[in-house]
Amino acid sequence: MTLKAPKVKTDASPAVENGDGNMLAVPSTATSAPPTGNINSHRNTYHSALSDTLANLELNDEKKKYDLRNEDLKELRELGQGNGGSVKLVEHTPTGTIMAKKIVLIDAKPAVRKQILRELHIMHDCHCPYIVSFYGAFLSDPNICICMEAMDKGSLDGIYKKIGPIDIEVVSKVALAVLEGLTYLYDVHRIIHRDIKPSNILFNSEGQIKICDFGVSGELINSIADTFVGTSTYMSPERIQGAQYTVKSDVWSLGISLIELALGRFPFSDSSSDDSDLSDLEGTLSPARPGSIALPPSRSLEERKREKDKRNKRKSKGHIVNEPAPRLTPEGRFPKMAEEFVDSCLLKDPDARQTPKQLLKHPWIDHARKSDFNLAEWASTF
Repeated sequence: MTLKAPKVKTDASPAVENGDGNMLAVPSTATSAPPTGNINSHRNTYHSALSDTLANLELNDEKKKYDLRNEDLKELRELGQGNGGSVKLVEHTPTGTIMAKKIVLIDAKPAVRKQILRELHIMHDCHCPYIVSFYGAFLSDPNICICMEAMDKGSLDGIYKKIGPIDIEVVSKVALAVLEGLTYLYDVHRIIHRDIKPSNILFNSEGQIKICDFGVSGELINSIADTFVGTSTYMSPERIQGAQYTVKSDVWSLGISLIELALGRFPFSDSSSDDSDLSDLEGTLSPARPGSIALPPSRSLEERKREKDKRNKRKSKGHIVNEPAPRLTPEGRFPKMAEEFVDSCLLKDPDARQTPKQLLKHPWIDHARKSDFNLAEWASTF
């Protein structure tokens, strides 16, 4: 399916190029406030670009199944916040289909506007069992609503925080699914995800694992992308230092995510904690420097954990660049193949790090592919 995006001409707006070489106008970011008379003009131009984009998506969608209108979507509960908007679980009442509805304010900052247009095209064009399905989108002034597949078990971030460390067999299946998804995005659409982390890896009761949230993905015009985006605590050393981004940077983020799932906590952690047993982190990081601040004993356990997590993540950027890469430890707890796979994801030199496609041939991934571990059965345990 070839998607032809509309060309919108405006002297005041830079353009975002889509995969077909067409340009979509997006209001520019000015360092000073624009004249009052231009605000509505900019907003209307963007509104028009969105409307034309949505119309083209529908015209080119031979498999369209849903006539999406706000009044037909019954809100069930909120799923979360992020990337410029909120996400709600809804029921499409005419069909009974449960969906995730992402609501983004049209008047969001220009960078978010660009991401919305990008995300619409990417989601519409992606047809892969390892990527959340796109049902459609519509304007509901002042919002744009993007409807996608709902994954009833939620994110792996939420799962491990609920049940603790995730079985290494499940983690191997996660690695396989993410690598398959990243390889599809790059090989078929020349897209790199740029924000791989447990909260962007979703799971459902059927045992399916899919990646989501392409709000910070970029379509590659050249072989590399220079935009500094993504979640800094999962960023590769080269990106933190401002070097060019390649598909291998997603591999680093995957490696960090796999350790986090297997240990049940973020791998860059402060060893001087008095509220949990951090023996799982032995060897994942060089010894903590002196001067750690203990939290007041009067604070609740949950508050202390949240504060500790924030402190750890602030420190992690420096650790990522200056300290040895974390490892899947303690040694001997996990299969040797798993340790070697994670080590290969977390090579600091991006030239030495393999691509997702190359890693699909790793023995641990081959093991995951052949494994008869029942993910649906595992999903029924929580």
